[in-house]
Amino acid sequence: MYKFNRQLVLADGTVFKGYAFGANTQVMGEVVFNTGITGYQETLSDPSYNGQIITFTYPLIGNYGINRDDYETITPSIKGMVVRELCQQPSNFRSDKTLDQILSELNIPGIAGIDTRALTRKIRSFGTIKGVIANLDQDPAELVAQMQNTPLAEDQIAQVSTKSAYPVAGRGFRVVLIDLGMKSGILRELTARGCDVVVMPFSVSAEEVLRQNPDGIMLTNGPGDPTSVPQTIETIKALIPLVPIFGICMGHQLISLAAGAKTYKLKFGHRGANHPVKNLLTNKVSITSQNHGYAVDIDSLSNTDLELTHISLNDHTCEGVRHKKYLTFSVQYHPEAAPGPHDANYLFDQFMQNMAEFVTKNKQHN
Repeated sequence: MYKFNRQLVLADGTVFKGYAFGANTQVMGEVVFNTGITGYQETLSDPSYNGQIITFTYPLIGNYGINRDDYETITPSIKGMVVRELCQQPSNFRSDKTLDQILSELNIPGIAGIDTRALTRKIRSFGTIKGVIANLDQDPAELVAQMQNTPLAEDQIAQVSTKSAYPVAGRGFRVVLIDLGMKSGILRELTARGCDVVVMPFSVSAEEVLRQNPDGIMLTNGPGDPTSVPQTIETIKALIPLVPIFGICMGHQLISLAAGAKTYKLKFGHRGANHPVKNLLTNKVSITSQNHGYAVDIDSLSNTDLELTHISLNDHTCEGVRHKKYLTFSVQYHPEAAPGPHDANYLFDQFMQNMAEFVTKNKQHN
């Protein structure tokens, strides 16, 4: 039915041949896999995937199309998409466009028809790897040499963070949201609870944050290596004793670094919507949505004022911490879901309770 006309070339020389969809352009990025059965629109628009080529392990992608409501950012920044079978005739009452059409508009190339199971097994065995999506007439050896000579971007958070502060008005607690690559779902959860939100860039100083007189601080998800933003770590370090903080994903890693813990790169990361996480404080298990390539070193927490609160039941990595002295806590997964289960949505209510306690103490003190 389709004639192979596109290839995915990995940095080790492996070549997967398939057929093209989306934009007709050549891209290079880190090849990762996502195990979600649904949620491809939210995934392709998640800023935490900035610079990456996403492989979907579910064999049929695009079957319910694309709609105007399910974007997690206005400007998706993935490099490319890899699928087994692409659906060109979606069936859903909300569908406005096909996946092929929207990727063409966003100038993002895709490749379909390859053995995504073999690709996923390779990544699981050897770790995430650079890859290039290119037309079939390109010499794979030249593409491999190009990858060897071209480093991946290290300013990924700067690429996706807001460039200037802006308000999202509400009548409740004042929350400064530090945008490290924010998913819209986080903002939706705060505004649904009436919060008066001020979104600020990742490079904001502690003084600029405190000038907003916040009742709480939200640190969002984001792409790349958490150690790449030392100025943000210093800002968080200054704010932890002063204001309640809730960190999600990248925000969790930065809180841990600010408290003196360490992070490391996972072999192939956690990306999907069915990851079981145990809450060590309650012994309850939540099924969570996850997207990260780095983790907090559990052993390094012993030298800090943080305590481990959540662990992954898949590989026993750190999934949450809280501060022993201050109203600061964080999780590695996504309680706002989008896509994924809403088991962990209660964490936003915990943040609200911490802000209420903080405001009450301030009133008593004054």
